[in-house]
Amino acid sequence: MDMVIKVLFLVIFFAIMIGVGIYCRKQATDVNGFVLGNRSVGPWLTAFAFGTSYFSAVIFVGYAGQFGWKFGLASTWIGLGNAFIGSLMAWKMLGRRTRVMTQHLNSATMPDFFFKRYNSKALKIAASIIIFIFLIPYTASLYNGLSRLFEMAFHIPYTYCVIAMAVLTGIYVVLGGYMATAINDFIQGIIMIGGIIAVIVAVLHVNGGLVESIAKLSQQGADFKTAAGTPFQGVYTSFFGPDILALIGVVILTSLGTWGLPQMVQKFYAIKSEKSIGTGTIVSTAFAIIVAGGCYFLGGFGRLFGQPGEDGKPVGGFDNIIPTMLENLSPLLIGIVVVLVLSASMSTLSSLVLTSSSVLTIDFIDPVFCKKKAMDEKKKVLCMRIFIVFFIAVSAVIAIVQASSPVLFISQMMGVSWGALAGAFLAPFMYGLYLKRVPTGAVWMNFVIGIGISLASFICNLTGAKFDNPVLEYFKSPINAGMLAMVLGLILTPLAAGIAPSKDKERVEQIFSCYQKKITVSSRLSIEEDEEDFPVLSEMIDNNNTGKAAAKAVKTQKPNTQNKKKRK
Repeated sequence: MDMVIKVLFLVIFFAIMIGVGIYCRKQATDVNGFVLGNRSVGPWLTAFAFGTSYFSAVIFVGYAGQFGWKFGLASTWIGLGNAFIGSLMAWKMLGRRTRVMTQHLNSATMPDFFFKRYNSKALKIAASIIIFIFLIPYTASLYNGLSRLFEMAFHIPYTYCVIAMAVLTGIYVVLGGYMATAINDFIQGIIMIGGIIAVIVAVLHVNGGLVESIAKLSQQGADFKTAAGTPFQGVYTSFFGPDILALIGVVILTSLGTWGLPQMVQKFYAIKSEKSIGTGTIVSTAFAIIVAGGCYFLGGFGRLFGQPGEDGKPVGGFDNIIPTMLENLSPLLIGIVVVLVLSASMSTLSSLVLTSSSVLTIDFIDPVFCKKKAMDEKKKVLCMRIFIVFFIAVSAVIAIVQASSPVLFISQMMGVSWGALAGAFLAPFMYGLYLKRVPTGAVWMNFVIGIGISLASFICNLTGAKFDNPVLEYFKSPINAGMLAMVLGLILTPLAAGIAPSKDKERVEQIFSCYQKKITVSSRLSIEEDEEDFPVLSEMIDNNNTGKAAAKAVKTQKPNTQNKKKRK
């Protein structure tokens, strides 16, 4: 009976996912529909798509266990940082400006944005190669959190789980594109919210409730020594934990890093209206508080379920902490957890493969191999669907090989991929929305810094290099290295803009004119719901109207229903 309940959960879950893909297939016939959902995705879908792409099984099983073990309850700050820096501030700083400028430039991907914003085809190709290389290990790592949970719940080999997840994700993404992904993300997000709340309550109940769990955790700390060499109990229930500098590094990388990740930023491209920004900001922030805050808060009690080894790390590894917490729960709760982790993995996987396939098709294959005759819309969509299958298959094979191999190459590359992508893209993308004077050379500088620092960290860890200098040893960590790359880019890019500003002033002014175009207010404060329904101000002035009368007309005009009928 227990197994029937678990299997029933999975069957219903998979049926809904595929059904949504079939339902959305008619909207995925061209590039705009397949990649951006025709820029008509509402606030709730956009907010949940942002949140579920942000938080995967890597966070629930891997990061929550690892950082909860290292920092105790202070790891909750990571989840709160993800909510207020990675979600709230990201929407406030990037949401509206990204939507306005990318539509003005007719840009569907981040590399295409770099090409049209900085007038460099080489940047476009370089960015697409970086995304292609560093998203594959990121994608492969999504499967890692499933192995122990599925073995615990179903006693089936990890390989079958990976294949099933890959096939089912591929079906609904290939069929329905971005819209199917967004709708499924919403469903998966609801499951994630309900699941994490239920799991936290159940796990705390094992140790007698919240107060008793904190009391037991406060007695931990024998493996943490003060400067005098004496044990410090209570460190894992302290406000900032045992290592505040390491905690800050994790918060910055996992929070600010989302501002430069192509699969995250692309969610802003598809925003439907001004209302979607306000609602989406609130919803995505609340989602992050519950899911990310809940995951790291749960992980903070990891030391009550594991034993430290001689090296201070948990026996069985960090990935074993969360499954150990859950193994004695009821079959119903275990079924919920399995669907929760599947939801977290599939939502992020679908976002990553859609981003990878669209970037490779639009920004690499088409400009490099189709110089004489560009691909039409149908061929581009077909090419993207083929690459979706390719990316899912490659990532699944890598995950299966890595799980059965002692080589930790891919798991180490997960941290490197996040740092490299965020370090390379954060500053040039954000400043590209705000500053007119950013030169092309500053973008190349960010690419070199992001990739160079992240790879240097990876090589040091792979070779086991040790440094006597505490600063070098600190930045040897992929997380701290990624933080350094982002911070350097944010500092050096405006300095480069002051020293060698962009020379193409006329073209840049034309690009930034999108923020000054008058609707009811400036478009940097509000998004038009449908450009075709409203006359452009310049056209009204050309028709011998005065500027004052034209502006008044814009404020009082009504949608042109005749145009709507024609479009239908």
